[in-house]
Amino acid sequence: MKKTLRSSIFAGIAIGAAGFGFLASGVQSETYGSLAGAVLFSFGLLTVVGYKLRLYTGTAGFIKKNEVGTLFLILLGNILGCFIASLLARVTPMAIQEAAQKILELRLRTGAIRCGLLGIGCGFIMTTAVQFARQKQYLPLLFGVPLFIVCGFTHCVADAFYYLCVPIDFWMANALDILTVYISIVLGNLIGCNLYRIVLAKDQYE
Repeated sequence: MKKTLRSSIFAGIAIGAAGFGFLASGVQSETYGSLAGAVLFSFGLLTVVGYKLRLYTGTAGFIKKNEVGTLFLILLGNILGCFIASLLARVTPMAIQEAAQKILELRLRTGAIRCGLLGIGCGFIMTTAVQFARQKQYLPLLFGVPLFIVCGFTHCVADAFYYLCVPIDFWMANALDILTVYISIVLGNLIGCNLYRIVLAKDQYE
């Protein structure tokens, strides 16, 4: 359990670093992100795969029924790692917090149901990328991460980093709505990560 938690915390830090780069690219382009930032975000998943870390969306499509508790321990570790990375947003001179708040405001406008459905798309892409990476084929990983970002698909670990960068007063004013949206993204990712098991022959991917 301790090994899993340590690995998942490090995975959260990796995704947080990638998210920081994505937000920084948006600050420089006066948006909340850029295509270059979406490409750079691939660093996070490359790090996870290279170090064989435990990431919620890299694990959910391969988890067994008796490992569901482990999956949510991984998510907790990922969130803790994102929190550690988010501390940099509070010391940098760049307007990272403002860029993160723009993303969170967009999520709240989109609403929980639609964010959850968009999370299915992200989960599908992430499991596909990891499946190919396990076979030493990395192009789906390099293209998949920018793809889900450009499409506006929601990723629960990346979003955890963005949300934790947002000023506390905004959180306090919108806590219930934020948590509702976040839970829907977690569930959407879980469904998307398991589309292979749901749609294709069960014994083909197990």
